[in-house]
Amino acid sequence: MTGASGVTGASGATGASAQAKQRAAELVQSQSDLLVDISHQIWETPELAFQERHAHDLLCKTLRENGLDAQAHAYGLETAFVASAGTEGPEIAVLCEYDALPGIGHACGHNVIAAAGLGAGLAAASLAAELGGRVRILGTPAEEGGGGKVFMLRQGAFNGVDAAMMVHPADHDLPTLTTLAVHTLHVHYSGVASHAAAAPHLGRNALDAAVLGYVNVAALRQHIRSDERVHGVFPNAGEQPNIVPSTASAHWYVRASTTERLEELKERVVNCLAAGALAAGCVMDLNWVDPAYSEMSDNDQLLSRYQRNAEFLGRPFEDPEVVGYVTGSTDMGNLSQVMPTIHPLIAVAPPGVSIHTPEFAACARSEAGDRAVLDGATSLAATIIDCWLDPLWA
Repeated sequence: MTGASGVTGASGATGASAQAKQRAAELVQSQSDLLVDISHQIWETPELAFQERHAHDLLCKTLRENGLDAQAHAYGLETAFVASAGTEGPEIAVLCEYDALPGIGHACGHNVIAAAGLGAGLAAASLAAELGGRVRILGTPAEEGGGGKVFMLRQGAFNGVDAAMMVHPADHDLPTLTTLAVHTLHVHYSGVASHAAAAPHLGRNALDAAVLGYVNVAALRQHIRSDERVHGVFPNAGEQPNIVPSTASAHWYVRASTTERLEELKERVVNCLAAGALAAGCVMDLNWVDPAYSEMSDNDQLLSRYQRNAEFLGRPFEDPEVVGYVTGSTDMGNLSQVMPTIHPLIAVAPPGVSIHTPEFAACARSEAGDRAVLDGATSLAATIIDCWLDPLWA
């Protein structure tokens, strides 16, 4: 990113823009030890959805130490926060995720997301007044199924925001996550307990209801679209083999390429589960957990600017048709339905190492993960500058 006036750098920037991006890169580099340490601290203290107190406090403390008024426990969520800089011009939100997964810690690399978002936010905040832009740094808890961004959206966290952005770790540098809309379903079955040997005829087996529903869904999977998914587990499957289970439960994720197709698939899944309950003579109670996640709709203009900035750092996007798609669901999709949004992927792992695995968790704290923190922060900060200085980005 050359600072020479009138010279076009590899990022596509000229003049003042190139100089601003160079300064942003230098600001990120000056904070490199801090940002990597924060990534490591969050990785070493994995916290589940809505319980990310250590990460929340650490990020708020760091923002305050860097001169920003971080508001803790924001928008009615204990582990959300917000900090802002600038008084005029386009307002860009940079997002920090920091929740972990049960049992396998930061196997989605949210420690990298948090540190990269923080670094981008600090760099942008230092330049906001001079460049005539605004940045809003948001701590968004509970991406892994809790829908923190959706609750924050409802509470006004994104009011006045012109665009939102973040980076997500993966095994390749890709333009986006291939997202599916998803809705979580909790099912409770009620039957009748009885002695499984002395009086099985008096029992109504709630586990049978759950299992029959599962088998029905397994059959359904042969007849759904290739971009649809249904998968579930049994948190409660009875207590003792000699007692007919009077209660059982199942948790399901139902996914489809669009919200409209998701609604159609949900109806088919419920029919499968209801048939199992009917066959077993049990009562089934359904709870579709709020919120559902929408599919991601990236803003092409915003994404092209991020791509140029990432390429300048030696991170060109790869072709997902060649290297493979990374498929999942995110509450960032809900934001993308109402404002310009990007969710590019940044490589922290060797090709073929999938997110949500112990192997990927190790990569999130590796040297490659540390590089992704700094490159992600620099690319995001440069893209924020693009939004400030180029009114045609949207």
